[in-house]
Amino acid sequence: MALGTILFIFILFFIVYLIFKSIVIVNQYERGIVLTLGTYSYTLNPGLKLVIPIFQRVIKVDIRINTLDIPKQEIITKDNVAVSINAVVYFQVTKAEDAILKVKDFAYAVSQYAQTALRDVIGGIELDSLLSDRQKISDEIKVIVDSETVEWGVDVTSIKLQDVAVPDNMKRVMAKQAEAERERRATIIRAQGELTASENLSKAMTQMSQSGAITLRTLQTIESASTGGNTMIFALPVEILEGFKKLTQRQSM
Repeated sequence: MALGTILFIFILFFIVYLIFKSIVIVNQYERGIVLTLGTYSYTLNPGLKLVIPIFQRVIKVDIRINTLDIPKQEIITKDNVAVSINAVVYFQVTKAEDAILKVKDFAYAVSQYAQTALRDVIGGIELDSLLSDRQKISDEIKVIVDSETVEWGVDVTSIKLQDVAVPDNMKRVMAKQAEAERERRATIIRAQGELTASENLSKAMTQMSQSGAITLRTLQTIESASTGGNTMIFALPVEILEGFKKLTQRQSM
């Protein structure tokens, strides 16, 4: 084969190679960062795009929501209780060029900054607040992380605290505290029930006294007690007893 033919085939293959290298397909969930001789030129949107091979390089960036696991952290709360916490960070790239050009590894940077913010926030609150206000704490950490990552072209959409593990001795203390609280509530409920019952009984006695029904109730009770026996019971009206009481009071005066 002649040298000219070999050279022609080589050039033909090289041209075909350049054509394939110049074609770039950017998916709907991606953005392409074009660097021309190492300098940022523009950002490619989704679709079939053409670039200059050899001189231009394309870096694709996924703009979907990503998740990062923050490994379990041993943190001491404000009231000196050691807890173990792990969390999940949800973030999304909003400016692909900033995420590539301003930080070396934006996912790793977000993870490290979230760990630092988690330690700072948890270290400034007490255990009771940590257990009762987890959503509020998560939002506070998100605001801290998001304020920094926005400069990197990254938007932190949410941070969720997952497991909050406390020492076994603290679990026993918390169980005793919860039991004491339940007993206190039960005592209050019983006292309120007795108070309501006594108030209702007092109202009933007052109404029966005013209407004379208490005398009728007394007679019914006596009749029931004397039925079937040899015992004879004499009942005096309440008014007579009250009259004796008033007479006694006057004589003592």
